Amino acid sequence: MSLTDWIVLGVTLLTIVIYGVWKSGANKNIDQYLMGGRSLPWYHVGLSVMATQASAITFLSAPGQAYSDGMRFVQFYLGLPLAMIVLCVTFVPIFHKLKVYTAYEFLENRFDLKTRALTSFLFLIQRGLSTGITIYAPSIILSTILNINTVYTTLFIGSLVIFYTVYGGTKAVSYTQLLQMSIIFLGMFFAGAMVVHLLPERVGFVKAIKLAGKLGRMNVIDWKFDPGNRYNVWSGLIGGFFLQLSYFGTDQSQVGRYLTGSSIGQSRMGLIMNGLLKIPMQFLILLIGILVFAFYQFNRPPMFFNRYEVEQVKKSNYAGQYNQLEDKYTAVFDQRKSKAEELANALDTKDKAQIDKAQQALKLADKTSGEIRKEAIAVMKKNNEKANGDDTNYVFLNFVTHYLPRGLIGLLVAIIFLASMGSTASALNSLASTSVVDIYKRIINPGATDKNYLNASRIATIFWGVVCVLMALYASKVGNLLEYVNKLGSYIYGTILGVFVVAFYLKNIRGNAVFIAAIITEILICALGYFELVAYLWLNAIGCVLVIVIAAVINPLFPQKTPIVLNHD
Repeated sequence: MSLTDWIVLGVTLLTIVIYGVWKSGANKNIDQYLMGGRSLPWYHVGLSVMATQASAITFLSAPGQAYSDGMRFVQFYLGLPLAMIVLCVTFVPIFHKLKVYTAYEFLENRFDLKTRALTSFLFLIQRGLSTGITIYAPSIILSTILNINTVYTTLFIGSLVIFYTVYGGTKAVSYTQLLQMSIIFLGMFFAGAMVVHLLPERVGFVKAIKLAGKLGRMNVIDWKFDPGNRYNVWSGLIGGFFLQLSYFGTDQSQVGRYLTGSSIGQSRMGLIMNGLLKIPMQFLILLIGILVFAFYQFNRPPMFFNRYEVEQVKKSNYAGQYNQLEDKYTAVFDQRKSKAEELANALDTKDKAQIDKAQQALKLADKTSGEIRKEAIAVMKKNNEKANGDDTNYVFLNFVTHYLPRGLIGLLVAIIFLASMGSTASALNSLASTSVVDIYKRIINPGATDKNYLNASRIATIFWGVVCVLMALYASKVGNLLEYVNKLGSYIYGTILGVFVVAFYLKNIRGNAVFIAAIITEILICALGYFELVAYLWLNAIGCVLVIVIAAVINPLFPQKTPIVLNHD
């Protein structure tokens, strides 16, 4: 990056941290530190919810996902609007009326302490692991730019987020997220405009989309029902609905965001805002990946986008083999570029026969390029069997650093940092609140002073920050980060959601039954996921249904000793 880019990056990050600490003010008790005094307006809530979900993984990996796999990932979010409606009707009023700090407090009131502790524990495992991946995403950028090990960049980013989260609490998180999302929307708009600007004059936006579509990248909707297919309308509507409902309804990183709303109405409006904006936002981010794909039809892309892995193989005894493959790749690219130009010209003629002929020729050249890439990855694996053969996380980064003008590169890199900081700060805040409210305050040290719990919250934030940074150091081998973090959540979210569904709607089922059902379900879900018997999105729906069914079946084995009373009426 140029000096201008470094200045833009440094000023943006410094401004965010100072602004968050300044706006947060002094935290005098645990309610201010963890809940921001429950005083924030709906637009704060909405942007904070979006910023928590839209991590650096979204902006780093989603364009790469579209580049390699097309637009079909957008179907992942089809269940989101419906989930927001259910949350607004059921979850939000109950949580607000009970004035809970965490979602899991309600479960003790409804069931018992062990059920509350189990769901809290499951959340802490899932969120702690996935937050490590969130921290790792921007460390890829710094390590690529500076050509240094990701260990150092991960430690730097983790320390920066831990600092302002520990100091300012949830208000610092919310205020920084408000500014972060404003900058992110602006920067991604400029990025999309620049990709279109850099396309050949005879191509343009519309023709680039058509060209990508001819190569199978505009696969937005797939109506075919297939449990083994990760992304189609049905997995998005059904599996995605259960995943989003569990994520926003039972994951404290999100529950903590909308509990900061000044009223039930403000929290509801914030969630509706998220439901209306998230799918268009995700569509546009994926569309940028499609435009980058079209751009690389006319401009030679790297044979492999992860520069670190390429440098490792070029330093090895396999350098000769790899260099030969690069020469072949360049020759094939020249052919592919020629075929892409032919297809672009054919699209102008609107002659179907000519378009089909050019399309088949380009597909053949694209397939040949892909086969050479596979050979190159095989050579990398020969040199180091642990080498990461998935470079989708580096596609957009490569484009940004090589083709965007000075200043805008720094802004785009800053955006990915800001997204990471926003989601990581929310996660640390939620991990701290769950640890203190559901474990420390309830089990280890009940009846302590507000100051004691405030200090415990800060210590818990530091502890989880360190845990997440350590997890980030081991996140380099998981493949596409966006897909992996959602897959990780699918192992746990369905079980937790099932517990909450029973709590809300099946009043006759008691704590022992749902506790045992949750344990059995989690074992079964882990087995289904490990052996890949179904696509991971379906694990959310299966987990929720299993908890409900198993709890209902075994409930008669546990006679009711005292009447169940729900205090949220």
